[in-house]
Amino acid sequence: MKKLSRRSFLASTSLATAAVAMPIPVDLEKGKKSIFIHHVYFWLKNPKSEADLAKLMEGLEALSAVPTIKICHIGTPAETNRGVIDRSYAISWLCFFKNKEEEEIYQTHPIHLKFVADYAYLWDKVIVYDSEGPKR
Repeated sequence: MKKLSRRSFLASTSLATAAVAMPIPVDLEKGKKSIFIHHVYFWLKNPKSEADLAKLMEGLEALSAVPTIKICHIGTPAETNRGVIDRSYAISWLCFFKNKEEEEIYQTHPIHLKFVADYAYLWDKVIVYDSEGPKR
């Protein structure tokens, strides 16, 4: 088992606690979760460029200011290797919204439109996976 420093342990448990404590909106009238998830994967035109990767991360950090985003995460491929894992992307952008309407506001928000205008030159390919709770 890998030994963790006190700082590493506190950082990892703080993140786990925050994830568990995240309030998930619930429609009490219908008894179902109304959360909407928007997950975007980016492939860079210059995949070996650290500068381009840093630039896109900078843009995503600015994008996180859109007020309808409840929680967001910028990630890079994890060092995991199984047949079902795709590690070919450069950056993933995961956002949680209260509902589909809040995500639609995000799509047309000036910060999002500026992000696309200012950073689209960096990516070669983008795939988006949107999901919401099952219809009951």
